[in-house]
Amino acid sequence: MKLLITGASGMVGQNLIEHPDFQSHTLLRPSSKELNLLNRDAVVEYLKTNTPDFIIHAAGRVGGIQANIKHPVAFLTENMDMGFNLLLAAQAVGIPQLLNLGSSCMYPRNAPNPLKEELVLKGELEPTNEGYAIAKCAVSRLCDYIHAENENLQYKTLIPCNLYGRWDKFDPKNSHLIPAIIAKTLKAVQEGHHSIEIWGDGSARREFMYAEDLADFISLALSRFEELEQLTNVGLGFDYSIKDYYQATAESFSFKGGFAFDLSKPTGMKQKLVDCKRAHALGWKAKTDLKTGISKTIAFYQEEYRGASV
Repeated sequence: MKLLITGASGMVGQNLIEHPDFQSHTLLRPSSKELNLLNRDAVVEYLKTNTPDFIIHAAGRVGGIQANIKHPVAFLTENMDMGFNLLLAAQAVGIPQLLNLGSSCMYPRNAPNPLKEELVLKGELEPTNEGYAIAKCAVSRLCDYIHAENENLQYKTLIPCNLYGRWDKFDPKNSHLIPAIIAKTLKAVQEGHHSIEIWGDGSARREFMYAEDLADFISLALSRFEELEQLTNVGLGFDYSIKDYYQATAESFSFKGGFAFDLSKPTGMKQKLVDCKRAHALGWKAKTDLKTGISKTIAFYQEEYRGASV
C-alpha cells in the first residue's frame, strides 16, 4: 500500500519507519513544512496530490506533565486542529482507511482499572493533561461520526498506553516519565549525586510499553483492519509504580544512591492501566520486558542525543 504517516519524525513514526514489516509499503512521511496539518486547505491538496491508500495519524503536540500544565491551550487546540483537519480532508478526498492514535489520557481520572474502551467520555478527565485529553477524545469521536455517515470510510482509533523507546524526547521540559528518568539518572551518576528527586511518593502506577511493540501491533492492524473495533487499547496489561521505573533505570546505570520524594509536586492519576483484551484477541502481546526496553532506550539516548557514557 501507499501509506501516509503523519508525525513521521516522532517516536511512533520513526519506529514504524524502522519496522521491517513497513519496508514493503510505499511510505509517505512528510515533514511539518511539507504537510502543515494546521492548514486544512494544505492537507486537502496534499491528499489529492499524493493519494495515499491508508493514513496513520501519529502527529501531535506531546509532552510530559510539566509541559501539559504549562501549555494547556496549545495542547488542546493544536492536537484538535491537526486531527480535525486530517480527518475531514481525508473524508473529502475519499481516503478509505485511517488509523488514528489516541492516548490513555482519554480515560476518566477515577475510572476503574483496567480501563475498558467503553469508559471513554464517561467521567471527568485528569486536570494535569485535560487539554490534550479533550483533543484526543474529540478526534476519536470524529472518526466514529465519519464512519457512521459513510461505512466505506473506516476511520478507527488505537489507544496506546504510555510509550517510551528509541526516538523519544529527553528534554526535561517536554519529556515523558522514562526518558526524564534516564536523563536525571545519567546526570546523577556523572555528577556524583547521592539521590535522585521523584515527584510525589513514587506509589502512582503507570503502564509503559516499548514503542517498537506498538509498531508490531500497527503492522498487524494493517493486515486485519476489518477486525478492529472503533476503539482498541494497546498495552502491556500490567503496570509498575513510578518508583519501580526509577529503580530499574538506576540499576541499568549501576547507580548506588537513593531517592528523594518531593511531596509538593503533582503526580497525576494514581493508576492508568488499559484493558488489552481486544488486542490480545487478535493474537498479539507486547514482547519487550522493562529491563530490555530501558537498556535499549539508554543506548539510543547515549548514542543519538548525548554521546554520553558512564
